[in-house]
Amino acid sequence: MQLQSACFDLFDHLPDVVFFCKDTGGRYTHANRTLLHRLGLSHAGQLVGRTAADVFPVQLGDNYLQQDLRVITTGQSVVNELERHLFPNQRSGWCLTVKHALTEHGVVTGISGISRDLKSPSTQNPAYQRLAHSLAFARMRCTDPLSVATMARHAGLSVAQLERHMLALMQLTPSRWLLLLRLDAAIRHLVENDASIAQVAAACGFADHSAFARAFRRHVGLSPSAYREMNKPREP
Repeated sequence: MQLQSACFDLFDHLPDVVFFCKDTGGRYTHANRTLLHRLGLSHAGQLVGRTAADVFPVQLGDNYLQQDLRVITTGQSVVNELERHLFPNQRSGWCLTVKHALTEHGVVTGISGISRDLKSPSTQNPAYQRLAHSLAFARMRCTDPLSVATMARHAGLSVAQLERHMLALMQLTPSRWLLLLRLDAAIRHLVENDASIAQVAAACGFADHSAFARAFRRHVGLSPSAYREMNKPREP
């Protein structure tokens, strides 16, 4: 128990990592200070016994709870899932989430997990210096049918080399980074104009409406139409 407590304490010193444990109902049993701070809570007692759906904004919490219950029910881990999370000052941003089932004598007793913030890459990183021009090119062309092979050619690298550099620099493969850029573009489109969902999908580089809807729901937590409705400017 002393070792377990020491491990929990370590996560209190990681401001860009959310750590948690939950029971078989998806209710929190442990959380680090980073999570408490982002939820605006002063102590763990305010969180223990509650689910993600109870404490996060609805567009995030419901998705987290369903994900928790899938891990608990199936015993299958979530590994580096790209998803939206609550950042400081109640902003939302991208993170990579890992969740594993906790078992005792082969029986699932709960889950533990972490969510790591995705940050902008360091411009001092040698990999960034090599990729900067190609990353800028990809950002400008992300809503086109841009392929990873095209990105690699533009960078003068093989696909394998590009993937290795981007994983080291951004914690994402090129294909997942392109997906993130396209989802960010879609989020802006959904909030800023009244184009149809199919038009937003096409404008943001998705092959078809269905593929867009699946990707958006999986990584953002809501359907595109529900996200638009939730973020629609309210009349005074």
